Amino acid sequence: MYPNLYFFIQQVFGVEPFGFTRYLNTFGILVALAFFVGAAILRKELMRREQLNLLFPYEETIVVGKPASLIDLLTNCFFGFIVGYKIIGVFVNESGGNPQEYIFSSQGSWIGGIALAVLFTSMRYFEKKKQTLPKPESRKIRVWPHERVGDIAVYAAIAGFIGAKIFDNLENWDRFILDPIGNLLSPSGLTFYGGLILATIVILLYARRKKINIRHLVDAAAPALMIAYAVGRIGCHVAGDGDWGIFNSAYKVNDKNQIVASGTWEFHQVLMDNQEYTKILIAEYGSLDNIPHKSFKGLSFLPNWFWAYNYPHNVNEQGIPIKGCEGQFCNQLSPPVFPTTLYEIIAGILLFLVLWGVRKKIHAPGQMFGLYLMMNGVERFLVEKIRVNTTYSIFGFHPTQAEIISTCIFFIGVWLWLDSSKRFKAITN
Repeated sequence: MYPNLYFFIQQVFGVEPFGFTRYLNTFGILVALAFFVGAAILRKELMRREQLNLLFPYEETIVVGKPASLIDLLTNCFFGFIVGYKIIGVFVNESGGNPQEYIFSSQGSWIGGIALAVLFTSMRYFEKKKQTLPKPESRKIRVWPHERVGDIAVYAAIAGFIGAKIFDNLENWDRFILDPIGNLLSPSGLTFYGGLILATIVILLYARRKKINIRHLVDAAAPALMIAYAVGRIGCHVAGDGDWGIFNSAYKVNDKNQIVASGTWEFHQVLMDNQEYTKILIAEYGSLDNIPHKSFKGLSFLPNWFWAYNYPHNVNEQGIPIKGCEGQFCNQLSPPVFPTTLYEIIAGILLFLVLWGVRKKIHAPGQMFGLYLMMNGVERFLVEKIRVNTTYSIFGFHPTQAEIISTCIFFIGVWLWLDSSKRFKAITN
């Protein structure tokens, strides 16, 4: 596992990286990449639909020639100071401390903050000065939907993060009430469906305000959402952020390798041999017998880690100590778990290829997104069967939050598919 860029460079290239690379988390880098890839796919699909006269530009009135306002300059000054104070602070800090503690602490570089504050404010001032006219004038411009992808990505990122944090803390309420501030500010602990739901609401409101056809917009977004999800899951897997499955008791860990266990009894033996880790598990599940696990020996032509993985150096620092490792991120899971993030990466890529392949064959507005919702719902519902998640008690059933939401999303997808087909037939007949 590579919790940050420091570990990646050190383990892959065998060289000692600069200290600031400890602050560049692999999860964050890959989530940013997920938004970039998703935005690129969305832009391409929107342009295709514009060429087919399915989407049209929206005329807006703007005022040009005005000098920079005081609010504009103060905003750039504040943003520049925050970026300089923290980002430059990261580069000059060589203490090697916890990156999250540093980012969310009061530590930073005053020189960097002031320098970037002056730079950002000056750039904005002179940029607007070059555009200033003797008399500001109003102009009408036409903006195509694909030209708004940047705004859509930013709104989706902000709303997605907030939604993911809200749903994660609702799902893990007991953990949240023990440390509300810490859980809210922690970069880990994100629920995909929370981000998807809130981001969808925000983007739909934005699309309505900008007169973008909502059904064509969400259809164009379907492949983008699927591939972005797959890339984001790579970040979860590489960092080892806790989105793994339950224990696979058919395997055990020998040093850092996964080998076939002699029997389920070895699962209990490993737990008994690692009392400190087992105490944490018992505190979470109530008793030793309640710790979830399944014994499944996978196909032999695939490596053992495909069926049971120990997530060494995981970013959550869960599990038992790794022999010979000192410092931060020196734990691994033992017994090993089902690497559900790996399964979701594969599923996400395959489902993206399906959506990308059929996008020109589905013509009813809304059906593509309905298909996306159905496939996403089925994929997530199935993987939840071997994932670690909080369960609820509802009429004798014990579903997870994701199972409930994925079921609802599947049926919404079915309704959207049928409704879109009905509307399309009514128009074309």
